[in-house]
Parts: sequence; structure tokens; C-alpha cells
Amino acid sequence: MHQESGILKINIYGTEYPIKSDAETDPDYIKNVAEFVDKKMREIDENTQSKSSIKVAILAALNITDELFQERASNESLYGEMEDKIKKLSNKLDQSIQT
Repeated sequence: MHQESGILKINIYGTEYPIKSDAETDPDYIKNVAEFVDKKMREIDENTQSKSSIKVAILAALNITDELFQERASNESLYGEMEDKIKKLSNKLDQSIQT
């Protein structure tokens, strides 16, 4: 990754991309995102017969989106469990106060 006057140059799957960033965006964050995408594309490349970079990119996007959706579902489930526990604890506290 190279940085010149607000433009970060990142390399993903052998191609360099200029990424314009504002002052609030951490360059390390952009670097980490680019490295993650590059890693996913290289994993797909190693495990498929396709040598089309577009197909590799689409498959990587599908895999990343699948991971995102699974993580969101897991977080929603945990959030629901936490809400139930909080309600039960709150009810027990209310009962204790009333007795």
C-alpha cells in the first residue's frame, strides 16, 4: 500500500487500485480491508479451476457476503438471548423488591 496526498494505492489480486480516503479514515483500516479481499480472492483462485479474475472476484464477494450474513444472524440471536436474560433478571429484581 502506498499513500500520496489522500490517495492510497492498494494491491488486490495483482492489480493496483487508487483509493481516495478522507482524513477520518484510518489508512490501516483500508489496508486491512484490501488484504482481506486479496486473501479471499487468492483462496478462491487456489480452490477453483477458473482463471477469470471476474469470476474469482464474484465468488470471493459471495463468500464474504455469506460470512457477513452468518455473522449478522449470530449477532441477532445473541442479542435476542441477552434481551431474554435481561427481562428475566429484571422480573426477578422487581419480585424481590416487592416482597
